[in-house]
Amino acid sequence: MSRITRLTGFPEWLPRERLIEQRFLDVLRETFELHGFSGIETRAVEPVDFLLRKGEIDKEVYGVRRIHADSSEKDAMALHYDMTVPFSRYVLENAGKLEFPFKRYQMQKAWRGERPQFGRFREFIQADADIVDRGELAGHFDAEIVSLIVDIFTRLDFGRATVRVSTRKIPEGFYRGLGIDDPAAVLRAVDKLDKIGPEKVRGILPEAVTDEQAEKILALAGIRTSDSGFAAQAAALGVHHELLDEGVRELAELMDAVAPSAGGEVVADLSIARGLDYYTGTVFETNLVGFEELGSVCSGGRYEKLASDGKATYPGVGLSVGVSRIMAVLVRDDIVTASRGVPTCVLVAVTDDAQRAESNEIARALRTRGIATEVSPSAARFGKQIKYADRRGIPFVWFTGSDGTHQIKDIRSGEQVDADPQTWTPSEDDRTPRLIRKESSQ
Repeated sequence: MSRITRLTGFPEWLPRERLIEQRFLDVLRETFELHGFSGIETRAVEPVDFLLRKGEIDKEVYGVRRIHADSSEKDAMALHYDMTVPFSRYVLENAGKLEFPFKRYQMQKAWRGERPQFGRFREFIQADADIVDRGELAGHFDAEIVSLIVDIFTRLDFGRATVRVSTRKIPEGFYRGLGIDDPAAVLRAVDKLDKIGPEKVRGILPEAVTDEQAEKILALAGIRTSDSGFAAQAAALGVHHELLDEGVRELAELMDAVAPSAGGEVVADLSIARGLDYYTGTVFETNLVGFEELGSVCSGGRYEKLASDGKATYPGVGLSVGVSRIMAVLVRDDIVTASRGVPTCVLVAVTDDAQRAESNEIARALRTRGIATEVSPSAARFGKQIKYADRRGIPFVWFTGSDGTHQIKDIRSGEQVDADPQTWTPSEDDRTPRLIRKESSQ
C-alpha cells in the first residue's frame, strides 16, 4: 500500500464534528428560508477569464483541466473562490426566468490556493444570502440583511454577536469634503485600523494628507454608536459634502429600522472600509466573542453592479458566513457539542438472529414516522446491546417480548415503558441531534 500524503487546508471532520457542521448548516438554511430566501446551487467551475474579472485573486485560483488535455482545448476553467462571482453569472443567464427582487441563499464549497493556516483553508464551505433587483434596489433591503444576520447568530447561540455597520459613502464623502483627491488610498489605510491601530494608520496615509486632515480622518473612524447618534458626532467634525450627507442619512435610516429587533447587537462603526473592489454602499462585519482571532465571521454589503448585460444592471446586497472558519474554532476550543454523536434515536434490540426480520419491521415502522432507527448489529446479550447504544450516544433501545409486547428504554435515565411502534414518538429534543453550547463557553 502506498503512503498516504496529508494535504493541508482541506478539512475532513470526524463523524461527531461533521454532525455539528450539518446542524450549523441546518440552522442557516432554516433561518434563510424563514426570511424568504430560496436556495440555489451553482456549478463548481467557471471560465477563467470570468473568475478573474475582479483581479488581485489570480494567484489563489485553482485551474481545472483534464489530465490528458491537449493544446487544442481552449476553454480554460477554474474552481470558484467565492459565491458572488458565480451568482452574478447565474443572474445574467436566468434573468428572464427569475422574479425580482430575487432573494437567494447558497451554501457550497469554494476553493482558494492560499497558504493554509488556522481558520483559513484551501477548500471551505461558504454560506451566502443576497437580494438582487433589476435597475434599482430599495434601501430597506440593507436593513433586512442586517436583521437576518442578527437572527442567524441568535439562533446559532455560539456567543454574543456584534454586527458593525457603515456605508462606503460616509468616509468617501468625508475625505472629499476634506479636499482629498484620492479617497480610495485613504480607505485602504483606514481598512487596516483594527489590525495595526491608529498611529500606524497615520503613518501609512498618503503623503498629501496633512496632520489636520489625519486627525479628522481618525476621529471619524473612531465613531461607534448603537443608534443613529453617530450622525451628530460626524457632523461635529465640521466637514461637508453631498455624498457624506447621503451616506449619513442612509445609515441613520438603517439603524432606526433594525433597532426594534437588534437587541443592541448592531453598531454603527465608521471605521469599516471593507471590500474596496466590491462594495459601493452599506458594508457590515460581524464579530463573535471568543472568535476574535478570526476577525469577521459574517460580512457583506451593497454592490450597485452585481451584474450587467449592457442593457440592464442588477444591484444587490448580501452577506457571507464563513462556515469552515467558524467550525475551526468550534472544534478546536470545544465551544459546542452535539447532543449525540450519531443521527440514530432508537436502537432496536435483537433477541436472536431468527427474530431479526421482526426487528427490521419495527425499525421500518419508526422510520416511516421520521424517527431515525437502526437495528442492533448482533443478537448479543441485552446488556451488550445497551452498551453498544450507549457508546454511540443512541438514547433509546427498543425491546420486543416473546409475547409480542414492546417496551422502550431510555438508557440515560433507566426508565423503561410499554410502547407501540405505530404511535411512540420521542420528544422534539431527542428526535434529532441538537447543538449544545458548553457551559464553560457561555
